[in-house]
Amino acid sequence: MILKGLSALAYDLRRDVVDMIVEGRAGHIGGDMSVMEILVTLYFCQMNISPQNISSPDRDRFVLSKGHSVEAYYAVLCAKGFMDIKEVKAEFSRFGSPYIGHPNNKLPGIEMNTGSLGHGLPICVGMALSGKMDRRDYRVYTVMGDGELAEGSVWEGFMAGHHYGLDNLCAVVDRNRLQISGNTEDIMKLENLKDRITAFGWHVINVADGNCIDELNAAFEEARNVKGCPTAVIANTTKGCGSAVLENKAGWHHRVPTAEEYNQIVKDFALRKEIYS
Repeated sequence: MILKGLSALAYDLRRDVVDMIVEGRAGHIGGDMSVMEILVTLYFCQMNISPQNISSPDRDRFVLSKGHSVEAYYAVLCAKGFMDIKEVKAEFSRFGSPYIGHPNNKLPGIEMNTGSLGHGLPICVGMALSGKMDRRDYRVYTVMGDGELAEGSVWEGFMAGHHYGLDNLCAVVDRNRLQISGNTEDIMKLENLKDRITAFGWHVINVADGNCIDELNAAFEEARNVKGCPTAVIANTTKGCGSAVLENKAGWHHRVPTAEEYNQIVKDFALRKEIYS
């Protein structure tokens, strides 16, 4: 029942994201929609992180490596109590606003600025290694886009994560198969991705429906129990998930809906939400 409620919440947060993008006249709506359930599952089911323990050395760490999906990140942080959604919607992408188009670690709950792709995993390797050296029990999570895997620094991160036996590290790949230039397999082939990451010494979990909170939560529970090596979760998601206007269309990587499109998108979200309500 709790997970069903979180699935409904994910559609409320999708509505917040679209409102944010329309108000700010900018945003990466396609990736926001594909990553939403991943963020909701981590923040509401898995991670030991809240406004109350934000400064604790034992808090879990999270880095959104695919920083262009910051609108989804802001929405989840607001739902978790780190920020106020009304303020974010009003100020997003405005001149002088702290609510910029990529994560800003001057805001509560955000560990690292990200934007240039390929940085999140190497940073998290360092965070996880620090936790091991300090004998802390915290876990470290990062979410990467699949197009981002063309960056060489990602594979250096995979190599180092295995070398140091970082079983407190979990990397999530938002495998929606679309990036700004089109299909990932046309731009830089990734299949068979599970075999590739396994070859670097990681435990790899393939989630068939990366927009299903039940499947994601089971994967993160499995990752928590892996010892001696890091875990990668390949979440097979749908870019633009939640509305036929957006789904599986590379053109929605970065675009603002028209008034007509907005109305249809929010209707689609409401219909999807009813399944879980």
